[in-house]
Amino acid sequence: MNIIDFIIGFTLVNAIPHFVMGIWKRRMLSAFGFGNLQNILYGLLNFIISVSLYIYQYGLEHLLSNGMYLGGAFLVIMYFLTSRVLFNVFNKNPNK
Repeated sequence: MNIIDFIIGFTLVNAIPHFVMGIWKRRMLSAFGFGNLQNILYGLLNFIISVSLYIYQYGLEHLLSNGMYLGGAFLVIMYFLTSRVLFNVFNKNPNK
């Protein structure tokens, strides 16, 4: 394993908490600051860096045949698509 593989994995996994915390309006330090929008953008940037480095290192054909990376990327995409809905479902205030 080389350093590029580490960065690919690190940025893929790092995208999830920043994006989710940004959507859920929780404070978390990112490279862009503490704000919600900054965390969302940092999460998206991490995902873009991960996919771009993977394609640069191994090519698009290998991306589609690598089940491990494809599974991780699928999880990140599902968090991107469902985090707002999950926040609304699990953050209901019963006192209202």
